[in-house]
Amino acid sequence: MTQDLAAFAKEKGVKYFMISFTDLFGGQRAKLVPAQAIADMQTDGAGFAGFATWLDMTPAHPDMLAVPDPSSVIQLPWKPDVAWVASNCVMEGQPVAQAPRNVLNRLIDEAVQEGMHVKTGIEAEFFLLAPDGTRISDEYDTASKPCYDQQAVMRRYDVIAEICDYMLDLGWGPYQNDHEDANGQFEMNWAYDDALKTADKHSFFKFMAKSIAEKHGLRATFMPKPIESLTGNGCHAHISVWDASGKVNVFADDTKELGLSERGRTFLGGIMKHASALSAITNPTVNSYKRINAPRTISGATWAPNTVTWTGNNRTHMVRVPAPGRFELRLPDGAVNPYLLQAVIIAAGLDGVRTDADPGPRHDIDMYTQGHTVKDAPKLPLNLLDALRNYDHDETLKAALGAEFSAAFIKLKMQEWNSFTAHFSDWERDNTLDV
Repeated sequence: MTQDLAAFAKEKGVKYFMISFTDLFGGQRAKLVPAQAIADMQTDGAGFAGFATWLDMTPAHPDMLAVPDPSSVIQLPWKPDVAWVASNCVMEGQPVAQAPRNVLNRLIDEAVQEGMHVKTGIEAEFFLLAPDGTRISDEYDTASKPCYDQQAVMRRYDVIAEICDYMLDLGWGPYQNDHEDANGQFEMNWAYDDALKTADKHSFFKFMAKSIAEKHGLRATFMPKPIESLTGNGCHAHISVWDASGKVNVFADDTKELGLSERGRTFLGGIMKHASALSAITNPTVNSYKRINAPRTISGATWAPNTVTWTGNNRTHMVRVPAPGRFELRLPDGAVNPYLLQAVIIAAGLDGVRTDADPGPRHDIDMYTQGHTVKDAPKLPLNLLDALRNYDHDETLKAALGAEFSAAFIKLKMQEWNSFTAHFSDWERDNTLDV
């Protein structure tokens, strides 16, 4: 693990460090710091005005200091004289409670105290669009079922291969890349890891994908539903929990249903119990609900849930158990904050374990054709407002993520919702002008 960033710079030929943090809305903020100044910054942090980002602060707040975590440092493969390093936000000597990476670190510590080391992998889907963001970039990518289209993925080989090559160089263990279910959409997979490492990699991956796309004259977007008639961008999370040694998967038990241990089942119970509230975190934008409540897309399926159900190896449910010892949460979308995604999974799962939560009945039906037959499962929120209200009413989840964080998140997201409702749209004119 890297301890001395100045020594790292000297060894690797790094001239600048990007000291980066992620705000409540998932925006990545950074200062570009010369290597000659990094020793002081590693101790004291880089100063930011929190109000200038999406944090619940005012111009009167003191400097917020982003203190780099040297274990997260990544030399930019496409610009090796620059290194990116994730940071933890501090103000007047105390961690900023609403800062997403701090929220995650606290919950990881709670889980470790209970003998649980959460490991996750994520599937980050994205579109490659034309630079103006209004259309897919490949005019020949027009198939009605484009998933795994080998011609389409090869037409974007230069972008996808460059990103994958960099992940190989970084030791992330990438293992597959494909054209996804929407025209112009791609997915790249790399090995699972400890929750904080996965969050840092997720954050860096978004930065890298956007940067390499721009280099090739394209625009990468993780927006949940960037094209109305096409499948949206999910960010599925695969979840397992391991013992203190990191070698024993405590979710695995071949004697239990689907190979999921009692600990795994109660952790899943927490996810199911809090699903309607945690969707405010996993699906955090107005646009998010155009994905999880979408009509059938051109391909024939949305591949997104709209009901709180779980199953075995069946992709039409909110949670599936594809193999013993882990489960996949299919609810999150591309707009999810990388740190808050991991944090809310741990928060809900810990509550499930502590309360011996029952995940409820397993359903093995096709939810897209038979979902109407399930009468005892809640529907996911119809919009961001409903999700925020559900989160605000879930006192347990709010407390787990932290009172200061929850208050700030709800306040700023309600401002976003109010801004959306104040927006005058063409739809209103088209449907109301002649009443």
